[in-house]
Amino acid sequence: MHIEKYFSLYTHTSHWHTFHTKSYTMAKTSLPLAASFLLLISFSSAVDTSRLFLTVVNNCPFTVWPAIQPNAGHPVLEKGGFALPTFTHRSFNVPTTHWSGRIWARTWCAHYNGKFSCLTGDCGNRLECNGLGGAPPASLAQFDLHHGGHHDFSSYGVSLVDGYNVPMTVTPHEGHGVCPVVGCREDLIKTCPAHLQVRSHSGHVVACKSGCEAFHTDELCCRGHYNSPNTCKASSHSLFFKHACPSSFTFAHDSPSLMHDCASPRELKVIFCH
Repeated sequence: MHIEKYFSLYTHTSHWHTFHTKSYTMAKTSLPLAASFLLLISFSSAVDTSRLFLTVVNNCPFTVWPAIQPNAGHPVLEKGGFALPTFTHRSFNVPTTHWSGRIWARTWCAHYNGKFSCLTGDCGNRLECNGLGGAPPASLAQFDLHHGGHHDFSSYGVSLVDGYNVPMTVTPHEGHGVCPVVGCREDLIKTCPAHLQVRSHSGHVVACKSGCEAFHTDELCCRGHYNSPNTCKASSHSLFFKHACPSSFTFAHDSPSLMHDCASPRELKVIFCH
């Protein structure tokens, strides 16, 4: 049985689909809009706001399942994944020492017959990824925190190198220096070229592949001879993403200036459907 058989598409809100399951009851929020905004400025007592912390916000009109993967040698945060209902957030501290990794959204997820799986961003059929990566295509927020020697720099960026599944931005708070809001706010599900589309078994477009994921060539994947800044170049496929979302990475050796160094931010906020 395919997971999307247990979903029913019932409305569109701001060009984004919401859905419900026929096989189980999805977590919902009944908070009025004003209350949802209050959630964004109230934090759990478990979060030490004197330290750098990450806040993951779901502005999508449907539940997403954020996933967190550390780079090699760094600890897993929040067990690597959790459910985040619409218009809610989750905040958590990061280590006080160097940490790097990525965050993405999993969508169209469900439990069925004891198995958890997602149509986009799935990490080995687990709710808690525990260090596993996600299946492309998925929009990625990338972080390199507490680096720079004597300076408490945090670098961040949004990558569409592995394709796209939801809009995503990263917003720093209380930092100094180069601390812009970056990411991709566009609904690329609506405009994704046919040859890059990922569809559910009922025909709905659920994600947009990169050229590498679609064609698997060394040139598009920047492998082998093409794995250097001199030979790895933009393609017509990466330019589709770049034109829509210029502040995002769209191929492996895209401009390094897109990874911003922000000194001593108090919070980095990842917002889905921003």
